[in-house]
Amino acid sequence: MKRFKKFYVELTSRCNLACTFCPPTHRATNYITIEQFTHTLDEIKPYTDYIYFHVKGEPLLHPHIDQLLDIAHEKGFKVNITSNGTLLHKAGPKLMNKPALRQMNFSLHSFDGHEGSKDKDLYIAKVLNFVKEAVAQSKLIVSLRLWNLDMNNATNLERSRNREMLEYIENEFDLDYNIDEKVEPGKGIKIADRIYINMDHEFEWPDLKAEEDFGPGFCHGLRNQAGVLVDGTVIPCCLDGEGVINLGNIYKNAFTDIIEGERATNIVDGFSRREVVEELCRKCGYRKRFNHKANGFAAESEAATV
Repeated sequence: MKRFKKFYVELTSRCNLACTFCPPTHRATNYITIEQFTHTLDEIKPYTDYIYFHVKGEPLLHPHIDQLLDIAHEKGFKVNITSNGTLLHKAGPKLMNKPALRQMNFSLHSFDGHEGSKDKDLYIAKVLNFVKEAVAQSKLIVSLRLWNLDMNNATNLERSRNREMLEYIENEFDLDYNIDEKVEPGKGIKIADRIYINMDHEFEWPDLKAEEDFGPGFCHGLRNQAGVLVDGTVIPCCLDGEGVINLGNIYKNAFTDIIEGERATNIVDGFSRREVVEELCRKCGYRKRFNHKANGFAAESEAATV
């Protein structure tokens, strides 16, 4: 059985938006090369079948994303992409009918999160036009995400900033109900064949400047997921967007040696004891927000990742 259900491969550290909910990276702007991508897949192949084009940056900015998808298919990987959806007019044709592409997640909350956004109807129309065409032509799964709720409007979503966008979606799919009357924060609902909408509260990225929690904890980082930044830095999870927990460089060292190294082993063994050994992990609220207790363990809610 392969170890990781998810492996995050960052295609670029650059993003075309500046959303309030996503802190900008302090790393140099870079794009993964064909050679680096191929090398990375060869290194991680014994450990996973599913790769995610996501950590920081906007994956649709990569000029050769179509080639990367073809390489992933040749090597037997299934790909999930998370995008803000603003570049579909350029990148959309490169994604159509790519057999490696399993799922696309569109962060619709990026529209309101980016100060310079204009014409919400046009934005959502372009996303939905792509979604309908892609789903009709392939087995693609789509998740439309609105992860921008706050605790105060969780029980009164009709008055949230999402109503205008939700109404457009309801009309486009001829729904006979209001989505915000059906959806529960953290859970996705199906609105059409292989098309889902997911709403949840906005979360904060872990930050070394945040308050530290020395209590017991558990996380699936390095158990069912890991990732690599565009510069080759291996990280334990998709939320270490700055490579604070640098486990090694996949371009310089064997991935097997990296994840069996002392730092990675200490992280896994620590969580087995419910001990959070890394400072960044002790300042991460994600595991509290999106996890639930199951059989004595904190297990990631799959509903949040539909």
